[in-house]
Amino acid sequence: MSIIMTRRSLVTGLGVSAAGLLTGCDQLAEHDVVRAALFSAENFHEWTQRSLMDRNALAREYRPDQVSPFFRSNGTRNPNTESYKALWRGGFADWRLKVDGLVARPLSLSLSHLMSAPAREQITRHDCVEGWSAIGKWRGVPLGPVLKQAGLSGNARYLVFHCADKYRGNLPYYESIDLVDAFHPQTMLAYALNDAPLKISNGAPLRLRVERHLGYKHAKYLMRIEAVNSLADIYGGKGGYWEDKAGYEWYAGI
Repeated sequence: MSIIMTRRSLVTGLGVSAAGLLTGCDQLAEHDVVRAALFSAENFHEWTQRSLMDRNALAREYRPDQVSPFFRSNGTRNPNTESYKALWRGGFADWRLKVDGLVARPLSLSLSHLMSAPAREQITRHDCVEGWSAIGKWRGVPLGPVLKQAGLSGNARYLVFHCADKYRGNLPYYESIDLVDAFHPQTMLAYALNDAPLKISNGAPLRLRVERHLGYKHAKYLMRIEAVNSLADIYGGKGGYWEDKAGYEWYAGI
């Protein structure tokens, strides 16, 4: 069961109808048992966005003439590890994306396999927490069908994206999303930007696009997708590198 379903059940248990959700916030805030968890800044952000928006509502898509002339790199510009350099020198022919954890059929997918699957294209805006934005045309594989191919377990609640880059302190970069975002129609594993294969600086060979979130959630240099029930035992336990190290919000919806 997803986080938002748990919260909606809690709302129902307190006698707040869906139709009275906004006025019900005042009632909900009076209950000490939920005040700390539900109305922390981050949880309230997630709760209100998920409650008031269609889960499948699309991020804005743009016209081809609106694409930015230059798409900056966010985060790591090059993993620059020996293993990554070897993959790059081989044209990523030996690269594999592992999909495992709480799945019935673990996968090991080559880049050519992903590129031969039914693709999606979308022109969207990337909003970086550093204050810049850029519009780019992405092409890739929708994430939902990949998860269905792997046989995602009913016990899975989150997906953890393990990346090839090491960040400050030589710590692995990672990110995570829940299943609402995983099955969103615009969430994809992107291998091309502006009709060209991803550059190293933009996350080659594969990166996550989760279009209703800030840029640090769009993990680059993907190596593994792990389905889990909880984030508590994954690295620092807060669901992402920047969430662990700098206190960034786990739910970075925009």
